[in-house]
Amino acid sequence: MFAPPSAAGSVVILSGAGLSAPSGVPTFRDAGGLWEGNRPEELATPGAWARNEALVRRFYDVRRQGTRAARPNAGHEALVRLQAAWGPQRVALVTQNVDGLIQRAAAQMGLPVELIEMHGTNERLRCVDPRHPEVEAPVGDSVDQRCARCGAALRPAVVWFGETPIDMDQIVAAVLRAEVFIAVGTSGVVYPAAGYGQLAQRRGARTLEINPIPSGADWFEAVIAQSADQALPDLVSAWLS
Repeated sequence: MFAPPSAAGSVVILSGAGLSAPSGVPTFRDAGGLWEGNRPEELATPGAWARNEALVRRFYDVRRQGTRAARPNAGHEALVRLQAAWGPQRVALVTQNVDGLIQRAAAQMGLPVELIEMHGTNERLRCVDPRHPEVEAPVGDSVDQRCARCGAALRPAVVWFGETPIDMDQIVAAVLRAEVFIAVGTSGVVYPAAGYGQLAQRRGARTLEINPIPSGADWFEAVIAQSADQALPDLVSAWLS
């Protein structure tokens, strides 16, 4: 079993689409996947929003309906349980996912959670002017959602290709002080997320990948080739015992 950090040490856990896959949430780039004739990554850009708001809005509305129908799995719950036991100063949870399932797991367990959503969230909408207030995404479609300040159509509050991920300084600070870095259900080879694993290794952290299909990245010193809903509960239970 991969050893935990010391009693005074901390861990950064970076999660990706593989964390939510056991809940039935499809990965962003489904194999051969087209959506109404478009590749999903072609819709996840500011340019796509400028060209066709309705198409991009519909894509994210459909994804939101799917994730809201999904249930958090044992992997989500294990992350919440670990942070609740050790505190957010020792357990930094960072996710690339925009599905809100970690927060829902925490709510169902009656536990608090502090989470850095580096790619934003599809559970909220925002104005094209990021200084304007965000709102909760409605049930159903978001076609009538307008900014209360300027009247512009509200877009998903997600980070699109070509935009800067959220709270990067906070993530880097957590990685720099971590004794352990774990990537869960993410390839670990797409930047900037890939850089965190490399940075952790260079700073002397022990590094672990949890992925049923390992990425092969050479900065992981250990790999658990299992799905997140299998590996995380076992790991967390061992650490907390």
